[in-house]
Amino acid sequence: MNRKMRFIVSAALAVIGLAGLAAAQEKSPETTASVPELSAFHEVIQPIWHTAYPAKDYAALRGYVAKIQELAAPVYAAKLPAILHEKEAKWKEGLEAFRKAVDDYAKAAAGTDDAALLTAAETLHTRYEGLGRVIRPVLAEIGAFHQALYPVVHTYAAEKQYDKIRGAAADLQTKAEAVAKVTLPARQAGKAEAFKTAAAALVEAAKALAAAADGHDHDGMLKGVETVHEKYQALEAIFN
Repeated sequence: MNRKMRFIVSAALAVIGLAGLAAAQEKSPETTASVPELSAFHEVIQPIWHTAYPAKDYAALRGYVAKIQELAAPVYAAKLPAILHEKEAKWKEGLEAFRKAVDDYAKAAAGTDDAALLTAAETLHTRYEGLGRVIRPVLAEIGAFHQALYPVVHTYAAEKQYDKIRGAAADLQTKAEAVAKVTLPARQAGKAEAFKTAAAALVEAAKALAAAADGHDHDGMLKGVETVHEKYQALEAIFN
């Protein structure tokens, strides 16, 4: 293999390696806002809520107790990914309510009060959904922004990796602008003005970060990351 060909092959391998690294980062469990154990619980809550409950099939409802307990145990032991560390208190609160709902379901299923069993099934579904809301972003655009912001705050800025901050700044601005263009769903209409103000502040902070990055202003970049993070937290707090 001649020198030119070796260079081409080496360059191609480098590109492939970088692409693989980027893909691995995107799919990293620590930057994905999900709890697989909770997702797995859907296997039992789906037939309970969508089949047995509406049909008032009490025998079927009583027959799900073992499966509920089997799939609930991993949920109790689940660890939130790093990107959801700020949700830890709410997760624990929701988890206690979920655990109680599982126990109450088993007690109701062991008895003869069918109305109590229906109530227990409804409560279990509500508590399961509640845990889902804790970890699920209110808007997909906010979730996408947070996923992009997380490594910038917790790795790039923390370790003063200025080139990586510079590389992420434009994407953060684009994602912030996407957030600002969102129309809130009807159920969130009362928060529209507060959302509009907070989203505009997030865009301005992201633009300031991008400007500092373009100017290779290291102090400005670090301060910009901090400000963007603060504006993101203020935006998310609107929905808490």
